[in-house]
Amino acid sequence: MSVTMKTLAIAGAVAASMSAVGTTADAATKEKCYGVSLAGANDCAAGPGTTCAGTSVTDYQGNAWTLVDEGTCDSIELPALADGTDRKGSLEPQDRDLPA
Repeated sequence: MSVTMKTLAIAGAVAASMSAVGTTADAATKEKCYGVSLAGANDCAAGPGTTCAGTSVTDYQGNAWTLVDEGTCDSIELPALADGTDRKGSLEPQDRDLPA
């Protein structure tokens, strides 16, 4: 293998490893937040009857999650429930706003 080819191979390996580190760092600053996404805007696994991203059928569906900045889930402003009770995001699935 020529010196040029070795140099390119090493540069490619370094670039790939740096890209992987950047992706890992970004993922570490996000967390799953349940009950904050609009219908069809969840990131994945919206509980029974749904499969993955974009499959929630109810706004603020309690068992549908979306990725949010770490530490912000319970402070996201959401409209109150019909009975006036505050609606908040949660790090765990919730039993509210589930489809019929």
